[in-house]
Amino acid sequence: MSFKNIVIALTIFQLFITNQILYASSQKPLVATSTFSLYDITKHIAMDRVDTYMILPVGVDIHSYEPTPREMIKLYKSDLVIYSGAGLEPWIKNFEFKKRVINMSLYVKLIKLKEDNEGHGHHHHDSEMDPHYWQDLQNMIKATEQITKELAALSPQNREFYAKNRDAYVTMLKKLDSDYKSRLKSCRLDTIIVNHNAFSYLSNNYGFSVKALSGFSTEVQPSAKDMAALIEFIKKYKQKTIFFENFTSDKVMKSIAKEAKVGVWVLQPLENITADEVVKKLSFEDIMRDNLTKISKSLECR
Repeated sequence: MSFKNIVIALTIFQLFITNQILYASSQKPLVATSTFSLYDITKHIAMDRVDTYMILPVGVDIHSYEPTPREMIKLYKSDLVIYSGAGLEPWIKNFEFKKRVINMSLYVKLIKLKEDNEGHGHHHHDSEMDPHYWQDLQNMIKATEQITKELAALSPQNREFYAKNRDAYVTMLKKLDSDYKSRLKSCRLDTIIVNHNAFSYLSNNYGFSVKALSGFSTEVQPSAKDMAALIEFIKKYKQKTIFFENFTSDKVMKSIAKEAKVGVWVLQPLENITADEVVKKLSFEDIMRDNLTKISKSLECR
């Protein structure tokens, strides 16, 4: 081989290596989150510096979700996986991860599941802890801090960018907490009625109670006795509204509302998000503020 050909070959090789390095550096880390609340934190902290996606498909009830093989492959390839934990994703128990995985329930304060007034101790997983911890805004702050640390470890060059976004997100959560305390401070009623109790953390923090038709389970079918008792409660305490979730059937709660002659509204537990909410580009804050408006009206707060 002539000297000229050697030079050409070396030049081509150098260009190839340079392109490979540039290609590799242009690939954003892939981060998987299991719930909308964790997704919202990650998206606000990382913005476009990583590719963030939600494991749970839009509009699907998390309590009955099972990932497809294609979804499992994408999850396996992710650079960072953040799942909610506390038994919320039973399918994850025997899954082998390729890279970094975080069980967020280990970094927040959990409360134990309690039986409701009708003795419904049913729940949809093996844990004795209530998995809906993101309804506690202090837990959301803890999750924000942890996710920021994980993102900084994943791409240290963005550490300051993530820290700045974390501070803004925590400020928002603190303001949201303050507004909940203010709006729910003085109310005529002290109980909201729901089909499934995903709101114990919220009620514990802001001084109201939750009465659920089916306890903590979305899968238990209420009996005629349960429905009659709930209607009696509504009439006795002159409730004007009851709630159901987007991701479960509304037939029973609408039937109860019709019989008791009260309104029925959607209360979003923020485990997932609907297609309509995606189109509207609603955030965790947007939905929590909408929930606050509905709860304060239902409790007849001043």
